[in-house]
Amino acid sequence: MKVIIEADGGSRGNPGVAGSGTVIYDANNKILREISYIVGEATNNVAEYYGLLNGLAQAKKLGATDVSVRMDSKLVVEQMSGRWKIKHPDMKELALECQKIMRTFNTVEFEWIPRNKNAAADALANKAMDAREQGAEPGFLERDDADTTPAGSSNASDNAAGTAGVEQSSAKTCPTSWNGATSQATRLILLRHGQTPYSAKRLYSGLSDPELTDLGLWQAEQAARRLGEKGGVAAVISSPLRRCTQTAEACARALGVEVVTDSGLVEMDFGDWDGLSFSQAFESDPQLHSQWLKDVHTAPPGGESLVSAHKRIKKCLNELLRTYQGQTIVLVSHVTPIKSILRVALDGNASMVHRMHLDLASMSIAEFYSDGPTCVRLLNDTSHLKVR
Repeated sequence: MKVIIEADGGSRGNPGVAGSGTVIYDANNKILREISYIVGEATNNVAEYYGLLNGLAQAKKLGATDVSVRMDSKLVVEQMSGRWKIKHPDMKELALECQKIMRTFNTVEFEWIPRNKNAAADALANKAMDAREQGAEPGFLERDDADTTPAGSSNASDNAAGTAGVEQSSAKTCPTSWNGATSQATRLILLRHGQTPYSAKRLYSGLSDPELTDLGLWQAEQAARRLGEKGGVAAVISSPLRRCTQTAEACARALGVEVVTDSGLVEMDFGDWDGLSFSQAFESDPQLHSQWLKDVHTAPPGGESLVSAHKRIKKCLNELLRTYQGQTIVLVSHVTPIKSILRVALDGNASMVHRMHLDLASMSIAEFYSDGPTCVRLLNDTSHLKVR
């Protein structure tokens, strides 16, 4: 018998109140099981794995021989497909439990689906998180039989017993934060690349492609260590320029994920000014340079205006928000793209980018909610760059 598992997980705080949801269908798309599970306090990724584990355990109980798994977590899909490494200890333990059950089936296939195609599982995960916030203990929120305990969870059945009185609780849509949002935030950790020979000399560096200096490599490792200690990151997306990919690769190693590049995150094109200092660019054409500083529609010779760059970056941002909705991702980029994203989050005008400063290897955090609200939680943090 073939079954289809759709699973999802979420965390309000990442880590924070976490829950998972799982729906199991037969080959004719008839619902066989719906599972809402209160994880407790955990990250998004851990909750996603619980959704998968519960689905696999129930599929085995149903007598399935072949399983098709559909999830909107690219991290879990890529890790369970064997294409990405698993380094986070909590996820590694859950993945091993999943793999143990998977070996009992003839075939198991994984497919990434957009978040809007995973609405049923998402609703069950949110129902579990709502119940947790109302005081329910970790475990199954609703059970349609007495044997829904996920494999490898020795105390799950005990925890499930504590939720019996919550089965009738309603999953009313209510704000999840002070800004009135009712959806889960997509959190963007915005990391500027480390030092290059150009940045060390304070030269314009747009589409030029210098590598990191020794100091830049150290800065990347420090940022990676900080991210690795925190965890909970679904993906690392980078500008394809080397100063960013080198920074991103260090972060990806610490997080146990792969680097995805996106050309929409490249720096503004400075044209003929690339590789020049501020004074050299000014001396090459004082009138144009002065106009460029005042007018966001003016472009450097052979380059890109701030308005044009912002349109490109905003399009990239919207695509990333659709792909990774409700997850935490790291974007490794340059000054202009990071400022543009922060500008969107702050609902500011074009000149706002001239009023922000971003140090090398600095971190900023912006959150976007699918129902509208936005929030900037951090700007230009360099606390991870300790004295060498």
